[in-house]
Amino acid sequence: MSNGKRVRGGAAVPATPGAEVSADSYFPEHGNGGYRVTHYDLELDYRPAANRLSGRARISAVADRALSAFSLDLGAFRLDRVLVDGRPVRYTHRAGKLRVKPAKALPAGPFAVEVRYVGNPRPVRSRDWGELGWEQLEDGALVASQPIGAPSWFPCNDHLGDRAGYRITVTAPSPYTVVANGSLESYRVGASTTTWVYDQPKPMPPYLATVQIGQYELIDHLGGPLPQPAAVPPRLTADFAHDFGRQPRMVEAFTEFFGPYPFGEYAVVVVDEELEVPVEAHGVSVFGRNHLDGRRGGERLVAHELAHQWFGNSLALADWRHIWLNEGFAAYAEWLWAESCGEMTAARNAARAHAKLAAQPQDLRLADPGVRRMFDDRVYKRGALTLHALRTVMGDPAFFRLLRAWTAAHRHGTVTTGQFTALAQEHTDRPLEALVFHPWLHGTRLPRLPIGGA
Repeated sequence: MSNGKRVRGGAAVPATPGAEVSADSYFPEHGNGGYRVTHYDLELDYRPAANRLSGRARISAVADRALSAFSLDLGAFRLDRVLVDGRPVRYTHRAGKLRVKPAKALPAGPFAVEVRYVGNPRPVRSRDWGELGWEQLEDGALVASQPIGAPSWFPCNDHLGDRAGYRITVTAPSPYTVVANGSLESYRVGASTTTWVYDQPKPMPPYLATVQIGQYELIDHLGGPLPQPAAVPPRLTADFAHDFGRQPRMVEAFTEFFGPYPFGEYAVVVVDEELEVPVEAHGVSVFGRNHLDGRRGGERLVAHELAHQWFGNSLALADWRHIWLNEGFAAYAEWLWAESCGEMTAARNAARAHAKLAAQPQDLRLADPGVRRMFDDRVYKRGALTLHALRTVMGDPAFFRLLRAWTAAHRHGTVTTGQFTALAQEHTDRPLEALVFHPWLHGTRLPRLPIGGA
C-alpha cells in the first residue's frame, strides 16, 4: 500500500474517508460510516465526589473499505492519547466528534483504536428528552443513554445497528458498588478502591451500555435458574424483596410467551433517587426509589423492563423509526403478565387503552412516529393495541408461535417493521396487511379493535 491506495487484484483502490453520518433516519449525526465495531474494552476510574472520570477505551473494529480517516462519537473530555494499531495518530476533537487520521490509510479489514481521556462527564443534551447518558447522583452515578447518550462517557460508533461485545472495568472508592452489563468476572479490593470487571459477550449497541455506581447492598439471587442479582439501597431491601418477589415467575412466564431468555443474567439496580421512568439496558434495568412502595404498585414496570431484554436488547432496532417494536411489545408484555396472574385480561386492558387513545389526537403514524414522538405514550399503547389486534385476528396458538419464532429468528440481531409483518403473514392465512398492519401501523386514525376470542 502506498499513496493512500490499496492494491487488490492488480487494481488500485483509492482510500476513502469514513462518512461522518450514520444510516439512521432520526439521528444521522450520531454514528459513523466506513467501519463497524466488534468489541469495546473500557477501563474506567471514577471519583464520585469530584465527578471525575478517567478512561482508556480499546476498540476493535473492521473497516468496510480502505479508509484514509474515520470518526468516533465522544463528549467533552480531554484526550491524552489516540492510537491506531498501536501507533500515535493525528486527530481533532470538537462538537462531539473525534476525527482520526492515521499516517497511512487503513486497508479494509480489522484495526484497533485506543483512546485515553479524562474529565467531568456531562450528559448529552437533547431537545425533547432532557439530559442523556452519564449523570452524577448525590452519591454515585447513573447511566441512561437511550437514545444518544453513550458518547457522554466513552468513545463509540453511536449507531443502534453497530452492535459489539463489551468488557467494562470500573475502579471506584471501596464503599461503592458498581454494576455494569454482563457477568461480574471479578472484583479486586485495594487500599481504598475496588475494581469491578464485567463481561458482556452478546452484541449490544452503545446506547444500551451502562454503569451504575452507588452505596448499594448486593442481593445475589431472587430465585429461579437464571441469575438475577440486584443492587439496592440498604434501607429499601425489604420493599424491594416484596415488590420484585414475583420477578422469577415473570421470567418463567415470558420464557413461555417469547422463548428462552436471551442473556446469561438479569440485573436490577434501584438508585436512591426519584426517576420519572425506569430505564432498560442490556441485561440490566434501573429503577428509582419512587418505583418501590412495598405493595407491588409498580409491578407493571417490572414486567415492562424485563420484556425489553427480548424486545429492544436481544432484538435491536435497525432504525429508530421502528421504535414500536421495542415499546409496543414491552407494553403488551405488561398486559400478558397481568393476564397470566389472573388479575386482568389483555382484552380488558386493550379496551381501556383504546378508550384513552380515542380521546387523544389522531395524528400519530406508529410505523414512523418521527423523532419528537418516538417516546410518546401513544407509541407504547398503540403498539400494544396493534399486537392485541394481531392476536385477535390470528388466534392465540398462531400468535404465540409467531412471537417465539420472531425472537428466535433475530436473536442478537437487528429488526424492522417489515421483517415482523412478513413473518407474521407466514403464520396465518388471514390477510394481515388489510386487517391489521395497514390501519394500525401506517394509518393515523385509531382503528376499532377487532372482535375475537383473545
